[in-house]
Amino acid sequence: MATPVNNEDLVGMLCEMIKARISSERLWALQRQGRIGTIAPINGQEATTVGATWALDPEHDWVLPQYREPMALGRYGPEILNRFAAWAIGHPLGGHIPEPIRVFPPQISLATQILHAVGVAWALKLRGEPGVALVFFGDGSSSEGDFYEAGNLAGVLEVPVIFLCSNNQWAISTPTSRQTAAAGFAAKAEAFGIPGVTVDGMDPVAVHEVVSAARDRALAGRGATLIEAVNYRLAAHTTADDPTRYVPPKELAEAQTRDPLVVFRRQLEDRGIWDRSMQSDAEVAGTQAIDEAWAWASNLPLQQTELFDHVFATPTERQRLQRDKLTAYLQDQQ
Repeated sequence: MATPVNNEDLVGMLCEMIKARISSERLWALQRQGRIGTIAPINGQEATTVGATWALDPEHDWVLPQYREPMALGRYGPEILNRFAAWAIGHPLGGHIPEPIRVFPPQISLATQILHAVGVAWALKLRGEPGVALVFFGDGSSSEGDFYEAGNLAGVLEVPVIFLCSNNQWAISTPTSRQTAAAGFAAKAEAFGIPGVTVDGMDPVAVHEVVSAARDRALAGRGATLIEAVNYRLAAHTTADDPTRYVPPKELAEAQTRDPLVVFRRQLEDRGIWDRSMQSDAEVAGTQAIDEAWAWASNLPLQQTELFDHVFATPTERQRLQRDKLTAYLQDQQ
């Protein structure tokens, strides 16, 4: 049975969504200034990420994000935003994060984190630990072989993993209609022998409900669940993308009327648990959070040569040359 959401949680969820949007827009501006690398805005998908992670237990459950979600994982600690800012600057592991924070680093390679999630869930099952692994991926990732391999293995092993497909209607410029001929991405669960659920990804409470139910099912030893959260990407795929070349203006305008930050805020106002003062406070707090994360990441030392460790058991000649060049460069900077 899904855990109900109280007023305090509703307020906390909206605050986290506001912070994520502010962080997304700040990082976009920093990329345009040439101060960070390519990033993917979260605009429009905040409700999916926040609603899902609000249903988890940060002390026991693991999150495996793709490349948007870290901006909205504050429930797992403010260090997550720090790490994401560092990653955007160019620190591969995002700097040192104290344990135990059960959030994997951002993932660029499509669908590979889905396999990792099944591995984490399998480990939890073998150890008898009371946790689940929730993995985020996009509709485009569902076309990768890793998705099908991970889903099949999860079904066979009955591991406590939650597959959350964030269907934002676009895999870069490929629309959903050309991504699959299935009735929906949740329908693919049938091939794995697990439940498939479709939910309004613009509604954080609805997402919380289905993830909470999937978590309960996993903890009861009944295995995996595939959830398709249908939302809409309100910004570009990444800072390297120009969505005006392919997104129909009328379709985008209609989706903007369902902006989860606006709709959810109005719902809380109607319930009498949100007002203009709280909105202002949340915006100030969100701005402060990304300011602090950026300041922390900007002051990290240059990446050390440890980034070459644990890539191969025996480094290749090319890796040795790269390590030597980086070592020499770092010595020159001292």
